[in-house]
Amino acid sequence: MADKDYYAILGVDKNATDEEIKKAYRKMAKKWHPDANPNNRKEAEEKFKEVGEAYSTLSDPQKRRMYDQFGTAGANGSYGGASGFGGFGNGFGGFGNGTYTYSTGGFGFDDVVDDFVSSIFGGGFGRSQRTSNPTGPRKGNDLRYNLDVTFEEAFTGTHKEIVVNKNEKCDTCHGTGAKPGTSVQTCSVCHGTGKVKKAQSLAGFATIQTVVTCENCRGTGKYIPTPCETCKGKGTVRKQVTLNVEIPAGINDDQTLVVQGKGEPGVNGGPYGDLYVTVRVKKSNVFTRNGDNVECTIPITITQATLGANIKVPTVTGEEENFTIPDGTQSGTKFTLKNKGFRKIHSNSSGDLIFTVQVQTPKKLTKEQRELFIELAKTMNEQPPVKKRGIFG
Repeated sequence: MADKDYYAILGVDKNATDEEIKKAYRKMAKKWHPDANPNNRKEAEEKFKEVGEAYSTLSDPQKRRMYDQFGTAGANGSYGGASGFGGFGNGFGGFGNGTYTYSTGGFGFDDVVDDFVSSIFGGGFGRSQRTSNPTGPRKGNDLRYNLDVTFEEAFTGTHKEIVVNKNEKCDTCHGTGAKPGTSVQTCSVCHGTGKVKKAQSLAGFATIQTVVTCENCRGTGKYIPTPCETCKGKGTVRKQVTLNVEIPAGINDDQTLVVQGKGEPGVNGGPYGDLYVTVRVKKSNVFTRNGDNVECTIPITITQATLGANIKVPTVTGEEENFTIPDGTQSGTKFTLKNKGFRKIHSNSSGDLIFTVQVQTPKKLTKEQRELFIELAKTMNEQPPVKKRGIFG
């Protein structure tokens, strides 16, 4: 097979810039599109393939450099690793016709071997069983959102409305991409597969078939003659969507919730993607969290610590719990209110509320209070306080 002049196919000079090549490709692709040539479809398909092949090579700096040096064989990787299999076809005689298939879409050495085995034993082997279907249904894109909640909301659980910018199915064409009253057609070049094969001869030794994405339909297997005016043929439009997110009681800071089916619409009838909501819990001025337990500090007076007292302990919900402090309580002593902590997610049990008492020493005393403390010190065999002397003694 003679080398193709890709520059001549696009109608550009060999020193053409990338922008000139792109402009020429668009012009020639429009000219030779099969659907634009209904009376000469067969020739148009061949020309369209050539235009796509030429642009695929000349728009890639590495492929273009190889093409300029070695022609079409170099551009298609025939002087790389795949060429080493060229001798197998002729060398094994009756085992095959010297044709091996590889793909520019991610298949490697194993795929070449599988196709070789398939050529020996028939179609039951080889890559055809593993190849992903580019025209098949695919799940839509997932979305991510950071949501701030208060400490109290994380404790009790809540519902939050969030607004996200996302792609949604076009209401005009209902996601088909085609103008109402028209239909989506199967691509006439790849016949709905989304891929086409290009044959390349290796100096008469063998023929390599390269599997590439169809340029006509961009791998979708479909062609839209009359695109929807609203979505321009994409089938989706950008919208602001309000979603309701349930925050379960006991949610942790930086924990992520998965809301299934609230992402973007799938492709080719595939399911919607998911929404991933990462919850960020604000700090409380009173409480801290330690696992499922809630902790706080409660100030008490020196007399309450000494004599004991009934106090009110605040909780996260805003209610107060009565608690009896025993006499002789030391500053820093911890007490526990059972099941007053965070609820454990997916469980009916809860953590505890643990509070630490902090004995506060009075900064100012009345004369009467001071005298009482002096008397108390005497009864406890403590040294009386040192009296402050004035300027004159």
